[in-house]
Amino acid sequence: MNTIIIEDEKPAARRLQRMLEGINVEVSSMLYSVEEAVDWFQKNEHPDLIFLDIQLSDGLSFEIFDVIEVKSAIIFTTAYDEYALQAFKLNSIDYLLKPIDDEDLSTAVNKFMERQPDKKALSLDFEDIKRLLVNPLEREYKKRFTVKVGQYLKMIGVDEIECIYSENKGTYAYTSEGRNYLLDTTLDKLEDELSPENFFRVSRKFFVNINYIKDMVSYTNSRLQIKMKKFNDQEIIVSRERVRDFKDWIS
Repeated sequence: MNTIIIEDEKPAARRLQRMLEGINVEVSSMLYSVEEAVDWFQKNEHPDLIFLDIQLSDGLSFEIFDVIEVKSAIIFTTAYDEYALQAFKLNSIDYLLKPIDDEDLSTAVNKFMERQPDKKALSLDFEDIKRLLVNPLEREYKKRFTVKVGQYLKMIGVDEIECIYSENKGTYAYTSEGRNYLLDTTLDKLEDELSPENFFRVSRKFFVNINYIKDMVSYTNSRLQIKMKKFNDQEIIVSRERVRDFKDWIS
């Protein structure tokens, strides 16, 4: 089975590639933009299956198919809410909600394998899908948090935050002023709300802001320790399974 990934976030693309290889699906190419994908399709045989992010760095992935007649099955990889994703299940289109789960990935691939002989069922009507999207799909990441301080509400810009961490079932933001604020959210929800350009989830417990990283030190069991400019309340350790993606992120 010939498979490609079209995804503008390289760490996410590499993570998906490793997950697919874990279920014996080989990825022949990874493409990162509309322009690159159009050029690739014009020069190469179309794959059997595409894993496709909707919002790419230079536009909507649907723009690829304004130029190229798609001949492949597609599984969307997207960060959109559950209710919106139901709309993408037209003509046997499947989707994976980010962060991608191993079981969901395996189920989606098995669904493709079961329907592979039915070429008609795998056809896609991108105009129908685009009409479901009332506004342009410009990914908007969180710019600020509103927190309660005594009887007052305070706004904190995400660019002021060194790191975000969980502790005792709470989620806290540590700012460049050296203060902690309790946030009304969870780290899992923040996966799709924080810009991956600035924030990376180094473990189940911590997000770090690249602008406040002071040092990176080798740690036991092939891990890394991150030292921030001010935050030193706890050790921040990049978990072993995230070290490769972290290195890709900072490069």
